Amino acid sequence: MGPDGHRALADQGATKGATSPGRYVGVGMGMQFCGVWGCDAECVGVHWSGSLTSVLPSPQEPSLDPKPILELPLETLVQKLQDEELSVESVLCSYLEEALKVHQEVNCLTDFLGECEEQLQALKKLKKTERGLLYGVPVSLKDPYDCKGHDSTCGLTQFLEKPAAKDGVIVQVLKAQGAIPFVKTNIPQTMYSFYCSNPIYGQTLNPLNLKKTPGGSSGGEGALLAKGGSILGMGTDTAGSIRIPASFCGICGLRTTGYRLSFSGVSSAVKGKKSVTTVAGPMARDVESLALCLRALLSEDMHRLDPTVPFMPFREEVYSSNQRLRIGFCETDGFTQPSPSMARAVRLTSRLLQDAGHQVIPFSIPHIKYAVKHLLEGGLFADGGATLLEKLEGDIVDPCIKGMINWLCLPDLLKCFLAWILKYTEPRASQTSEEIRGVGTPKKLWEQHAAVQEYQQKFIAKWRSLDLDVLLMPAIDPAFHICYSEIGTDIASYTGLYNILNFPAGVVPVTTVTPQDEEELAFYTGYYGDSTDKNFQRVVQGSVGLPVAVQCIALPWEEELCLRFMKEVETLAKNHSGPK
Repeated sequence: MGPDGHRALADQGATKGATSPGRYVGVGMGMQFCGVWGCDAECVGVHWSGSLTSVLPSPQEPSLDPKPILELPLETLVQKLQDEELSVESVLCSYLEEALKVHQEVNCLTDFLGECEEQLQALKKLKKTERGLLYGVPVSLKDPYDCKGHDSTCGLTQFLEKPAAKDGVIVQVLKAQGAIPFVKTNIPQTMYSFYCSNPIYGQTLNPLNLKKTPGGSSGGEGALLAKGGSILGMGTDTAGSIRIPASFCGICGLRTTGYRLSFSGVSSAVKGKKSVTTVAGPMARDVESLALCLRALLSEDMHRLDPTVPFMPFREEVYSSNQRLRIGFCETDGFTQPSPSMARAVRLTSRLLQDAGHQVIPFSIPHIKYAVKHLLEGGLFADGGATLLEKLEGDIVDPCIKGMINWLCLPDLLKCFLAWILKYTEPRASQTSEEIRGVGTPKKLWEQHAAVQEYQQKFIAKWRSLDLDVLLMPAIDPAFHICYSEIGTDIASYTGLYNILNFPAGVVPVTTVTPQDEEELAFYTGYYGDSTDKNFQRVVQGSVGLPVAVQCIALPWEEELCLRFMKEVETLAKNHSGPK
């Protein structure tokens, strides 16, 4: 958070649409408004920390119409900036104004990066030959990305007033490529949630339906991008934290292979996890934007700044290939019954891919219950939740994680008793109660790590036995009702699996929820008929018209192939005019 960040205290609601704004209005954004939130940036009644009046339009100058700029896809915007058909000032100003409007509606921002004006002036002095791939592109960053002089809070008060000493590696590479980081976006407290709420900044809403969540933990990014307040963003993903918000908000997102991108300078509530890989990844409104971002990030700068990241430039020949794909098709993971819209989206996409000449081969997930309960939950809570609880000491616990925290706080003997008593009525909850006790000893931790490696090799062996290029699976959707804390990690089976496997995985919107989907949802029972199944049915109700995505997966280090598959799905879905 910037030095002026905590000056504006909240006495009442910070936004028109969002609720429970938390302790601060515009915390870290150093902005005040001329009387009302509805005032737009054009009147220069918005006073940002720093001197952004030279970037925002002044009353004496003709008003800038941002609409034509905001409608441009990233690829076109980049070209116009390079060719100087658009000025860097006009683009940044357009997105600053739009981001503020979106924030007023859904409460998605946590910080304004006032140094973007200084960076803009430096960019203008560059020769054309010195401009990077993202020259002049405004980029939004999820809260935990370190920016010099700003907090990376993870929604935790322990991390407040502890500004980063320097930019993280990804932020440095983005700036070297000409991008202009301009805002940071909201997250759930601890970033261990499907929702997007914390006691500092409050709750972010889904701009497509204000009764729904944008997802977690990169929910602020999802909301801002979906509503057009940013054109490119960076998220992080532990068990679907990029893919779930992208799916809920109708945008695209990519979970990269661990260590393909640097994670140095990205804050976290829980560091040291090895079996569940947390990664960085881009989020945008289309697949081509994700590819352009990855081209820029996979530069020599990434490896130079973080030698632990291998130097693997973007393989254009893989992304641009027209070769027919051999695609594994999986309508369900066998653990969480997909909602009607999830299953229909995968069937539709499979049919479109077959009609386009690709081979689609049925695929089933091996040992899914073992993977989700023992490897995913066991990996996330290997320390029994001790690190998470330590970070929450003295803090207000947000409602969106209260159920999880209450469970972690139970005495070990009570967890054992619950595991026993729930064994036959709630078998998944019973195993959760066992797994959240932690592994206990270093020997057990190493055994857990070895079990993950063994499962990964078995999964890859099955993949290769079918000679697959990529895998098509449901994403998690539609968007959940706000802050239904009874939803547990079981629902993350579709996304968290690939953090265990450390496979690149992306989501692409392909359809929307239909009235028929909603009718069929009434008959949803789930595979276990337990509280998790019943709660999932409840949280996805009332979603007609909301986006539904599919998940595209490739083997480790094959981001270019994953993006190529995503692009194919996106193109086919957009061109499809028949019944969806």
